[in-house]
Amino acid sequence: MKRRTTISLAVAAAGALAAATFAYAAHERPNDALSVLQARISLVQAVASAEQHVQGKAASAEYEHGARGGVYDVEVVSANKVFDVKVDATDGKVIASVEDRNDREDDHDD
Repeated sequence: MKRRTTISLAVAAAGALAAATFAYAAHERPNDALSVLQARISLVQAVASAEQHVQGKAASAEYEHGARGGVYDVEVVSANKVFDVKVDATDGKVIASVEDRNDREDDHDD
C-alpha cells in the first residue's frame, strides 16, 4: 500500500511539474503573428509594392520575422506566371523576386 501511495505521489508530482513547465513555456512564447507589430509598413503597402514590381495581382501574402528582420512574402500572378516576391517590412522595397515554376510551398526560401 505504501508503494502505491509513493508511486501515485510521484506521478502526481511529475504531472504538476509538466503542467507548470507548459504554462511557463506558453507564457514565454507569444504568438508569432505579434511580430508584425515591428513592421513599419502594412501588409497592404507590401502587397501594392509587390504587385507593382511584377505587374501582377497578389494571390497571397504573409509576414515573416527572421534573423534579418521582418519581410513580407507575397505571391503574385502575372502573365500566367507566379512570382514569390519578398518585400522589406521596414521600407517597402522589393528584396527578391523569384518565379515559382511549381507550387513548392516556398522550398527555395532561406
